[in-house]
Amino acid sequence: MVHIKVEKLYSDIQKSISELRKDPSRVENSRSVVEEALNKNEAFYGINTGFGILANKRVGADQLKQLQRNLILSHAVGTGDLISKDISRLMLQLKIHALGLGYSGISTETFQRLLYFEEHDLIPAIPEKGSVGASGDLAPLAHMSLPLLGFGSFWDKEGKETIPADQVLKKHNKEPIDLQPKDGLSLINGTQLMSSYGAYILEKSMNLLKVADLLGAMSLEALQGSIKPFDKRIHEIRPHSGQQTVAQNVRNLLAESEILESHRNCGKVQDPYSLRCIPQVHGASRDAIAHCVKTVETEINSVTDNPLVFPNGDIISGGNFHGQPLALVLDYAAIALAEMASISERRTYLLLEGHDGLPTLLMEETGINSGFMIPQYTAAALVSENKVLCHPASVDSIPTSLGQEDHVSMGSIGALKLLNVFKNVEQVLAIEMFTAAQALDFRKPMKPGHGVDVAHAYIRKHIAHADEDHFFKDEINSAVALLEDEQLIRGLELN
Repeated sequence: MVHIKVEKLYSDIQKSISELRKDPSRVENSRSVVEEALNKNEAFYGINTGFGILANKRVGADQLKQLQRNLILSHAVGTGDLISKDISRLMLQLKIHALGLGYSGISTETFQRLLYFEEHDLIPAIPEKGSVGASGDLAPLAHMSLPLLGFGSFWDKEGKETIPADQVLKKHNKEPIDLQPKDGLSLINGTQLMSSYGAYILEKSMNLLKVADLLGAMSLEALQGSIKPFDKRIHEIRPHSGQQTVAQNVRNLLAESEILESHRNCGKVQDPYSLRCIPQVHGASRDAIAHCVKTVETEINSVTDNPLVFPNGDIISGGNFHGQPLALVLDYAAIALAEMASISERRTYLLLEGHDGLPTLLMEETGINSGFMIPQYTAAALVSENKVLCHPASVDSIPTSLGQEDHVSMGSIGALKLLNVFKNVEQVLAIEMFTAAQALDFRKPMKPGHGVDVAHAYIRKHIAHADEDHFFKDEINSAVALLEDEQLIRGLELN
């Protein structure tokens, strides 16, 4: 089986699913264990018993299929906005990957139908709320599974509207399927909502961290800051990996800078922390994100449903669906990303103060023009909002299932909050981008470091210099698009 890496998330998922289409033997072997168990006069949780607090209720053989059907229907009680099609697709794909590891006992028919959904871009529409991250993400995964039964809905091709599942199945000449014993549990026990959000955001964050170093270097140049705090020797005697990487990135970006040379002997002793401590702050966030990536990678390559089916015939009920490992790192990732926005907003503020020859608010004619004053307000608002969102969800718990599930992770809430934090961070960094680009214009004809110069020229192809007030929201939207465009940092030797 393919080991899915966050850095190569989408290509690795496709490799895994391609292998499973060619060779579903792990799924088939696991299923044979369930079939053999059904011939024994024993109780197996969720296969021939009720669920949760009802685990002591034995279910007759003639009701086992109805048991699984009822499980999906009764658990599909999610609320709130729909999860985006991109993340819903990841949920489906990661569920397929996990089932394909061969410890779930799902029936071949049900598994093949999931493969068909993925192959034809039939992505279930899933409400975002309803999971407490205990038995995994029960309600969201139940909604993901509804179309198997002809209920629920799919996203359209553009991911903007939804279409009733029964209509889509008819168009594809597919009938709803009858879930077999264990199928329902295999589908809804698991951490695929939490892990999908985590993988989706962390994959994007790996690019964002590099862009943040670039923006810090741009602001440093525009403010005629010192390169001395980035001296390699400083970071060798406090050798945090992220700190060293960021310092090296900034040194590379500032190579051949005419601006640095112009004020080498200016007499300034120290810069504010938002410039001087870029390696320490950005680096700490990098190290935190690296830890989060490691945990999420472990999770998306794990089996997290229940009970688990082993090749020797054992079927064991455990707790791999508990979301605590993810809950903690999703909160940690939110804090790490929020700090990137916090220090970015402080640099944006510095750029507006009129230091070292820059015009106040970065426009020549202020009074009639407010200049870049108000974008900084927006950055400040988003940074403050992140302070609220970063309150950890994982420190909370509330009992469910009449006390059977007496400790829950709340990782799903952490996942939803993390996406909001990430979007806010993008907006804040976008504001620093076009603010720093504006400030660098006033340093001409002197050139910044080669890396900063290349990036500045690329930004100017998409965002023009501003001589007067206008609709700044367009710049924010354009800058966010540039943040997500790997072309911005391509060739800049950023790690």
